[in-house]
Amino acid sequence: MSIVKHFFLALSIVFISSCQSINDNTIGALKELLTDELTDTTIANGLKEALSKGTDKAVRYLSKNGGYSKNLLYKITAPEELKSFTKTLRNIGLGSKVDYFEGKMNEAAEQACIKAGPIFLDAISDMTLEDVRKILMGSKTAATDYFREKTSNKLKADYFPIVRAKMEEIGVIKDYNTLLARYNGIPFTPKVNFQVEDYVTDKALKGLFSMLAETEKDIRENPAERTTALLKRVFAEQDKK
Repeated sequence: MSIVKHFFLALSIVFISSCQSINDNTIGALKELLTDELTDTTIANGLKEALSKGTDKAVRYLSKNGGYSKNLLYKITAPEELKSFTKTLRNIGLGSKVDYFEGKMNEAAEQACIKAGPIFLDAISDMTLEDVRKILMGSKTAATDYFREKTSNKLKADYFPIVRAKMEEIGVIKDYNTLLARYNGIPFTPKVNFQVEDYVTDKALKGLFSMLAETEKDIRENPAERTTALLKRVFAEQDKK
């Protein structure tokens, strides 16, 4: 940029800064044009765009039919606490009952996952500039860690009733509680304190955050995932560290 253009841009910034009707974003954009450096506003917008893209991708993938059940990384299987029971069922030719039970657990997780989208968007909107800087220059899963801290309680609260309704739909909770009461009534056996709804909810959230972490790593490490000019500029800052 020529000296003359620098001069007039500088004058423009001074003039516009004196106008009360002009917001900080406009001033920031002019400063960015003059210095060719990213402003905090641009960085924040770029990162939020990336996070919106990443969370939407993760939620759409896992909430579709088979999002959990057809992926070995996220598929929810019978809990360890019930392994001996499910093994017995399979050994006596009732493996289809176990498969049905596991299928419903995965369906519940897929249905509940739809709730995650708006919750993630709220968390993105609430980000401060300090949050943005920490995430951009942080670890490969810094954004996922942020979401885990900010959204876990809300997600669990929204997931739980959906999971419970699905489990009750097939009588799992009633049958399980009856089985558990009988098992715990056997002398000298270690007592089991286990809730099916909690298990499925926790597994569903674990899968969601794992998927989100993989998506985040892909955006950070794969330039092809930076599909807009803004994303390319912002993540070029990260690449320098």
